[in-house]
Amino acid sequence: MSLPKGLAEDVSKNLVMVARLIDEDPEGAYAYSKIALRLASRVAAVREAAGFAAYANQKYSEALAEFRAARRMTGSVDLWPVMADCERGLGRPEKALEMAGAPEVHKLDKAGQVEMRLVAAGARRDMDQLDAAIVTLQSPELASNTVQPWTARLRYAYADALLAAGREDEAREWFAKAVESDKDGSTDASDRLAEMDGVEFVDAFVEDEADEDEDDTDVDTEIDDEVAPQAEASVADEVDVDDEDDDIDDEEDDEDAPVAEPTVAVEAKDDIKADDKD
Repeated sequence: MSLPKGLAEDVSKNLVMVARLIDEDPEGAYAYSKIALRLASRVAAVREAAGFAAYANQKYSEALAEFRAARRMTGSVDLWPVMADCERGLGRPEKALEMAGAPEVHKLDKAGQVEMRLVAAGARRDMDQLDAAIVTLQSPELASNTVQPWTARLRYAYADALLAAGREDEAREWFAKAVESDKDGSTDASDRLAEMDGVEFVDAFVEDEADEDEDDTDVDTEIDDEVAPQAEASVADEVDVDDEDDDIDDEEDDEDAPVAEPTVAVEAKDDIKADDKD
């Protein structure tokens, strides 16, 4: 569907923002997807982007509706795996497994088929079928030594399923293989592997702050130790002077004694103004 130039530019800007924010700020991406929908709800790319934005915010029912709309417009099966995962999100793993066995899966490219395998294994785990989940992930793609964009995620899912089944030695092996193939840090396989090995990471920044606080405390203590004797001597001098003054005051008439003035309380005012621009 073609759009007027000005409208097409507005839609494009909003779709760019959806793509830019969807990982770091899903709620922001969702807001931009809604704007794009209002502008061009009959454009398949807009419906697909809205679906992924809703999916990122765990709005699975809304996401599934948008993906279905995009599929009707294009006739493509590319969204089949994420649609099945929406079914999982809605608490319908049986439906996800049904979709995993549908003819549409054979029309997917290799990446789509691996993604469908991951969804099916997740559905098995949702149903407490750990052994079946492990078998589902066992495939030529898992055994291949060639690293593909999906390799790290596939190995990670397999390692995680093995660990859930209590097969720790095998799980450690596959977490290590996931680390080897995870060049862009798409998984936390390195953290999981370190956790299994009993390695604990300490935030150096927090540790430095604690050391600085301890140093400040030591300095304050040293200053107090130096000042304390001087302060005690000063207080002793004042006590002696006060004693002499008391002897003189005793000889004077009490009627000439000044009346103490009340202490004035100063009330602080809040100068923070509300930002109306929000």
